Amino acid sequence: MIDLPAEPPGRGLLTGKRVVVTAAAGTGIGSAVAKRALIEGADVLISDSHERRLSETVAQLKTESGRLAATRCDVTDEQDVQNLMITAQAELGGVDVLINNAGLGGMAPLVEMTDEQWSSVIGVTLEGTMRCVRAGMRQMMDTGGVIVNNASVVGWRAQHGQAHYAAAKAGVMALTRCAAIEGAEYHIRVNAVAPSIALHPHLEKVSSPELLKDLASEEAFGRAAQPWEVANVMIFLASDLSGYMTGEVVSVSSQHP
Repeated sequence: MIDLPAEPPGRGLLTGKRVVVTAAAGTGIGSAVAKRALIEGADVLISDSHERRLSETVAQLKTESGRLAATRCDVTDEQDVQNLMITAQAELGGVDVLINNAGLGGMAPLVEMTDEQWSSVIGVTLEGTMRCVRAGMRQMMDTGGVIVNNASVVGWRAQHGQAHYAAAKAGVMALTRCAAIEGAEYHIRVNAVAPSIALHPHLEKVSSPELLKDLASEEAFGRAAQPWEVANVMIFLASDLSGYMTGEVVSVSSQHP
């Protein structure tokens, strides 16, 4: 059995920062990065389209220090995204960091993929990220800020049955680079992470044990990342420690070359 590392203590990397996290309900990367932001001293607004799971996540995160607020947001709905920024202003007094985590996966060979399957993945993963980046940049134009997007190594590496997801995540990478160029004049930094595999209960529900085992076996450590290990890199990109970085996509992976 592989020994898992312990989550490190906070270092005050986001002290005094106001952080908004999308798709933060449940036990995946979104909730992990929200927890980490609180540990690092931020005030945090979490959002998700699943209201029940959002309430449960709030209850879990209330044990952490820092101010925590929550609101429902479906990133495929422009008005919801606008309301998210309005709520951030009301609850936190503004936004210093926006972490875009919303995404939708699925498995389908391209020759069998329906237009609906393609559009649903692109709609949440790429178009939803675009809406949030656009709204976040508008919010930060006068004050500056940081945006961190969640991409995937699948945006670089071909994987069977993942044409829609790969196209969406490659689009997130390109969006990140273009937004970074446009945001620089307003002191807005935009970066992304590209995880390989981060294991959490929701992923286990939608993926076969065989697939997860195969993906984990390709990692140098012989295991999937824990969500907090991806979240830590997102927090680094959100912090002043990465102050010269923008337009970058950082792989969070231990896959063999």
